[in-house]
Amino acid sequence: MKLATIRKTGGTAAVRVVGDRYVEIPGYASVSELLAAGALDQAAQAQGAEGDFASADLAPVVPTPGKIVCVGVNYRNHIKEMGREPAEFPTLFTKFPEALLGAHDDFPLPPESTKVDYEGEMALVIGTTVRRAKGAEAEAAIAGFTCANDGTMRDWQYRTTQWFQGKGWEKSTPLGPVLITPDELPADARMVTRVNGDVRQDTPVDDLLFGTVALVEYVSTMFTLKPGDVILTGTPGGVGHARKPPVYIQPGDVITVTIDGIGELRNTAVAEQL
Repeated sequence: MKLATIRKTGGTAAVRVVGDRYVEIPGYASVSELLAAGALDQAAQAQGAEGDFASADLAPVVPTPGKIVCVGVNYRNHIKEMGREPAEFPTLFTKFPEALLGAHDDFPLPPESTKVDYEGEMALVIGTTVRRAKGAEAEAAIAGFTCANDGTMRDWQYRTTQWFQGKGWEKSTPLGPVLITPDELPADARMVTRVNGDVRQDTPVDDLLFGTVALVEYVSTMFTLKPGDVILTGTPGGVGHARKPPVYIQPGDVITVTIDGIGELRNTAVAEQL
């Protein structure tokens, strides 16, 4: 099953995506609300207003997560390009819901940063409340997967040893276009990030040092994960900062992140209007 949150007159709506059409799920304004209500089974059968998904105005697929937990240097080829050794434990940082953008929203470049970078990622979304989850419980807690772009202000990221100030910027993280249930993710799924059509990242999504189940286990050890919480699983090699010389996002650049089975983020960089 594929789910999305669309913007419409007067608010938003949770929808089920079937082919090139969407069907509204009555009673739920977003996928966040749907997951909080434990209504995935209801979503599969719901019948509401329909429309053309290609022309829908997409909100962040999970617009109001209680937590956004991100994992750094978690793809083996990215670890290598950054000159690091594989870590013993996941490297974690956080974002706030204000960081999120829709799958086709403009990507604002803040005037305070001259080194804005892309990081294509696969994100997992929690579907059940878990604490200290292990094995099958951790796997079952994953409602599904979506695409993300962990927009990063590199000049701010490396001001200190703590990354948050380069990662948590408002309107820096597109999320979508849809949430797919785990059965919809191909076993050989790849993630490809392009800038103006030029392939920058192309990696199997299972090239993770810490896999999706391991991440749910680790993060839920520290605090309770609840439906709608999001974990960004990390970015593969090919980020702009690691190129020689480094290449950063400029106004007018079109950044796409595509994952097999999920679809595509497509965001155009624009100078932020103050």
